[in-house]
Amino acid sequence: MTEPTASPAPAAASPEPLITASGLGVRFRRNRGSRRSFKDLFASRARRTRQGEFWALRDVSFTVVPGEAIGVVGRNGQGKSTLLKLVARVLFPDEGRVTVHGGVAPLIEITGGFVGDLTVRDNVQLTGGLHGLSKQEIAERFDSIIEFAGAEDVIDTPFKHLSSGMKVRVAFSVVSQLDEPVLLVDEVLAVGDKAFRAKCYRRIEELLAEGKTLFLVSHNERDLRRFCTRGLYLNGGRLVLDGPIDEVVDRYNADHPAE
Repeated sequence: MTEPTASPAPAAASPEPLITASGLGVRFRRNRGSRRSFKDLFASRARRTRQGEFWALRDVSFTVVPGEAIGVVGRNGQGKSTLLKLVARVLFPDEGRVTVHGGVAPLIEITGGFVGDLTVRDNVQLTGGLHGLSKQEIAERFDSIIEFAGAEDVIDTPFKHLSSGMKVRVAFSVVSQLDEPVLLVDEVLAVGDKAFRAKCYRRIEELLAEGKTLFLVSHNERDLRRFCTRGLYLNGGRLVLDGPIDEVVDRYNADHPAE
């Protein structure tokens, strides 16, 4: 009598994408000052049009599943910060679309979302509320936010009077306490003293262990290799390579050996 053969186990279903970008394109014009930074003005001339326009991003497509840690690599002015702003939904594409399932915790610009004339206390409450935290949740996390930032002595100081390093401390402390599934970090870890950077690194590791998704823009190769498993290499506003972070960083270094 022939023994029945066991049916093969069904393949595990792939996780649904958390972020889907399809054909993203962002065009800046001279008369759209609110969408152009000083850095944008000096971006690659090869991307400029006869009408004084240039594409900060063009035809960029990728998907991200929950829990991935993405390092975004490229020279200044190649579209890295623009890409993060699209994911954060503070900028909208001229071409294509980006879909994000859930909220994001953005740490893109040091003062982004913070009001200079308000105190640190008021900014923590305001920013937490804007990201959906209840008054009770903000109250429960307030002491941890202030302690992490080392801001006990400046709680009632207007945000605009803080040093750039303390602004980063407060901003990172607030954002890292949010419950959003995606954390966006753009170069800000380069600011601040060594001890605080170490605290930030430990916090990022904790968030990744909790299953958060990370987008990290950095020129620090050690940070990219430490935290990220996958990389997106942007050059001239286009996605040159999407792959394992070591391959992406090595390709970037090969393309720009003097940097």
